[in-house]
Amino acid sequence: MLLDQIRNIVGPKGWSTDADVLKAHCAEWRGIVHGLTPMVVSPASTEEVSLVVRACADAGVAIVPQGGNTSLCAGAIPDDSGKQIILSLARMNQIRSIDAPNFSMEVEAGCILQNVQRAAAEVDRHFALSLGAEGSCQIGGNLATNAGGVNVVRYGTARAQVLGLEAVLADGTVVSSLRSLRKDTAGYDLKQLFIGSEGTLGIITAATLKLHPSPGTLGTALVGIKASGDAVRLLAQLRKDLGEAIEAFELVSDPVFKLVTRHIPELTVPFDQPAPWYVLIDVSVGNCIERLETALSTSIESGIVLDAVIAKNTAEASRLWRMRHAIAEAERSAGPSLKTDIAVPISRMEEFLQRGDLLLAELAPEASLVAFGHVGDGNLHYNVVLPGDVSSRDRLTSAIYDLVYELGGSFSAEHGIGRTKRKYLPLYRGGGEIELMRRLKNALDPNNILNPGKVI
Repeated sequence: MLLDQIRNIVGPKGWSTDADVLKAHCAEWRGIVHGLTPMVVSPASTEEVSLVVRACADAGVAIVPQGGNTSLCAGAIPDDSGKQIILSLARMNQIRSIDAPNFSMEVEAGCILQNVQRAAAEVDRHFALSLGAEGSCQIGGNLATNAGGVNVVRYGTARAQVLGLEAVLADGTVVSSLRSLRKDTAGYDLKQLFIGSEGTLGIITAATLKLHPSPGTLGTALVGIKASGDAVRLLAQLRKDLGEAIEAFELVSDPVFKLVTRHIPELTVPFDQPAPWYVLIDVSVGNCIERLETALSTSIESGIVLDAVIAKNTAEASRLWRMRHAIAEAERSAGPSLKTDIAVPISRMEEFLQRGDLLLAELAPEASLVAFGHVGDGNLHYNVVLPGDVSSRDRLTSAIYDLVYELGGSFSAEHGIGRTKRKYLPLYRGGGEIELMRRLKNALDPNNILNPGKVI
């Protein structure tokens, strides 16, 4: 029997059929999408992952790889059949090595992102990936979804942070290319197949990550602006004044911060008069905070900025970022909403927001908008609190995605496709692209046992 085989492979600490454990693993973070599984298996090594996958392949049983289960697209949730095995990477959480002179580190897929950041900082290095769920998400899941986060404006997405990768294929074969090289043109760059594939082509078990010099002292500022388009103009001005020192550049609407302060009363916006929009900025300034002050003063004089507050110390900076990271928590407290994760060219973000307002007024005048995102890379979380039936939500979602497509954008910027966006992929990707995706899937997973029902 398959379950007995798996028990023998991973030992008593590596599996569970307890109802409460299964329930926790079978619901996504927001509690909206649920599934069923007979077992959660937690291998302790790449070898054990390989043996489990091989056993499942022989039995024709599907596997759902799962990291920290923070996906917002149900990418790590099994279906309702009760037959798919959840393979958790949580026990594979070792930082195998750090090569500070080479600016690299090798980690297992189950490492919590925050622990990776801390380990890099301990050797005066910087791992650039940062997002709201970093205290619970795992690096394997970050890579499997090509996570974005707040530092993409300077460092790029998760894909840009990877030098090498180890993955287990659908037949149990281990593909290991954990080299820590910046230059290597010997054949295909196989790691790129698995980054962003959401566990449908292989299960990521380890990675060699790129580290950066420590950014040193960060200057953190909260800026009030009149219109979303002013954020684009401010970014251009700060890039002119500060060069590549901008670490993060986050756009948040006033209604979003009002939602945060309503549900998390200890957080407050440090302005006497509210602004229609806010930008939260991190800048690597070393010991020269005057650079940031001068740049913001110039933007105030030019009329781009209404007001600005610069954090005086780490505690103040942390409170400002707590407001940004608390948005998801506040949204969950406020109840269900239509959530989109879109990207448009930075130059067209203002147009998207203006036309989006007209779209909401026409199709859902009773709706309220919760908009925020990483304006430095064109990624917006355009969420709508919309009373009404599912059909109206689907109609509005399609209308938003149509607008994004018209403006040359993407309906999925950083959260992936998973289960919830699968039906949209063929609508907004060319036939040739979809066909090549299917060929890759069929070639690497002909029996469709790796995270079936996700992506394509």
